[in-house]
Amino acid sequence: MGRIIGFTNQKGGVGKTTSAVNLAVSLAVSEAKTLLIDMDPQANATTGLSELTHPSSFTIYDALIRGHNLDEAISETQFENFHVVASTHDLVGAEVELVGVMAREYQLEKILEKARHTYDYILIDCPPSLGLLTINTLTAADSLIIPIQCEYYALEGLGQLLNTVRLVQKHLNTDLEIEGVLLTMYDKRLNLSKQVAEEVRDYFGDKLFKTLIHRNVRLGEAPSFGKPALLYDANSVGAQDYIQLAEEIIERGN
Repeated sequence: MGRIIGFTNQKGGVGKTTSAVNLAVSLAVSEAKTLLIDMDPQANATTGLSELTHPSSFTIYDALIRGHNLDEAISETQFENFHVVASTHDLVGAEVELVGVMAREYQLEKILEKARHTYDYILIDCPPSLGLLTINTLTAADSLIIPIQCEYYALEGLGQLLNTVRLVQKHLNTDLEIEGVLLTMYDKRLNLSKQVAEEVRDYFGDKLFKTLIHRNVRLGEAPSFGKPALLYDANSVGAQDYIQLAEEIIERGN
């Protein structure tokens, strides 16, 4: 049965979408059948893969709100093992539309039930907030990856996120775990990066991934070309970092 992993941090600009996209592709090229779901109304993961996908007529909004089968919203890509469920700006209204739905926190879990048996990994890119879309992801997920940037105020707001995770574990999803904390935008030339890494290591201990995502120009450029880093420049530091992260996650699961 496939593993569902959510990417979440209500603080924007931490490399959440970049990590979801590039890890998903890296898992797929490692021969793991992988589905990436873009749950963010900003749809950055969707546009960042636009050159790779063969678009479906439907999106995660149609599956979540309009009752379409998830299969109808799945887009194939150039990689045999990699599929995508796109987002849309219509998802902005989903927070309001879900309020009146019975068992509203479980809607995503219900539509992913069948997909669990098809994919090895289902990665979900959450919006940078703790609203109903994120709560649906936390309820459906087996585990979470929390990206943290190596900059000032790196741990700001994490207390609120971890409190939300604890509440979900208590009331909605007792099996939810933190897969790991991922340090992004790491620059070994800066003392600040080293200080933040040490601070996060002290706080999270062995939940911190060994893999560091280094600050990398090619990694930042790739989404503007509608490609993951692995297709844009496979030899770049950023692409190699995510390959290493995929290996670490696969190894943890074995």
